[in-house]
Amino acid sequence: MDSFEWNKIIGAVLGTAIFIFVVRLVAEHVYEPEKPAKPGYVVEGVVEASAGSAAPVEEAMPDWGTVLAAADVAAGKTISTKCEQCHDLSKGGPNKIGPNLFGVVDRARASHEGFAYSSAMKGKPGNWTYDELFKFIKAPGVDIPGTKMSFAGLRSDKDRINLIAYLRSNADAPAAIPAPAPKAAEKPAEAPAAAASAKGGAPAPAPKAN
Repeated sequence: MDSFEWNKIIGAVLGTAIFIFVVRLVAEHVYEPEKPAKPGYVVEGVVEASAGSAAPVEEAMPDWGTVLAAADVAAGKTISTKCEQCHDLSKGGPNKIGPNLFGVVDRARASHEGFAYSSAMKGKPGNWTYDELFKFIKAPGVDIPGTKMSFAGLRSDKDRINLIAYLRSNADAPAAIPAPAPKAAEKPAEAPAAAASAKGGAPAPAPKAN
């Protein structure tokens, strides 16, 4: 086979490779999927990672002295059916996947007899106060990384408040409700004379009687 034939073969191979490359570029451009600006739905209890290195803003705690008095305990009992998939709520009931939750409000953390708590839970001392339950129920794995509790969590403030109100009632001696937080003192209105004096002016003279 002479050099002319080899040149034809090599040219054909190169031409085919170039054609395939061009077709691939065009196909990628035409059929490139458009990414949505926002996700179509949010999975409850999953915290979206924020861009940058800024720490997440800490959630403000409710005024328990106010919200517990207005909470819907019956609605909280309905929500507690989600808890009952892994916990027993009755007095003297057994431990299940999670510990028994009768009288859990203000109970010492990782203290229910007979349950094998995770080292992460045992490593966080303190009681299950209203604030601690409120944070934990929102996203257990975020509040206490390493916990055995795989529940996604409740994002709704109202649902968490109602559930905690029910858990509080589910005890021999319900935990005390704290006093409502004092309201911010309102600034008294300045008297006209005082306002004028503060601005460096003199108060307007009183009208003379005829």
